[in-house]
Amino acid sequence: MSCAPFPGNRLKTALVMIFLMGSLLATPARAEEALLTDIVVTSTGEHLLVYLRVTGCFTEEMIKAIENGINTTFTFFIGLYEVRDFQRDKNIAELRVTHSIVYDNLKKAYKVRLSERNSEMILVEDFHEAKNLMSKIVGVKLTGLNKLQKGNRYQVRIMAELAKIRLPLYLDYVLFFLSLWDFETDWYKINFTY
Repeated sequence: MSCAPFPGNRLKTALVMIFLMGSLLATPARAEEALLTDIVVTSTGEHLLVYLRVTGCFTEEMIKAIENGINTTFTFFIGLYEVRDFQRDKNIAELRVTHSIVYDNLKKAYKVRLSERNSEMILVEDFHEAKNLMSKIVGVKLTGLNKLQKGNRYQVRIMAELAKIRLPLYLDYVLFFLSLWDFETDWYKINFTY
């Protein structure tokens, strides 16, 4: 029985698949689930503010990808609803907050962008500091207090997810690789009366 050699593209594809399968088998399963913690909904004189942290979201695979220059984005979905009996809750405000990180190998630093800070780029050399920036929402303005009515019941709903990762074209179809570091938290609900 003779084996014909793989054509160039098929050989590359086979080698990539073998490499990925090997790394999948050698990688332990994720120990933690991504969770939202330290959630605080408070107000200033004019605005309703939200504070929170996401934990369990940085897996070994994600850290390796970030250190290899793959741009990674966390998205936080925050909504405010007026709770009403016998009818659908009224949507008062919705926010989509994004935090992205990419490692700059030339500068040996992490570039972090936070949408709630007008997407300014923050250059951080320490990965623990970069992780801290990525995983926290600090006093984001959800709505003006003038949109709330005294005595009414409200609910803040929050969820976080890792945005889909874009791999180089020849790896784009390897979807099972992405599932190792996808995360999406449950929806968290905070009820209050204004």
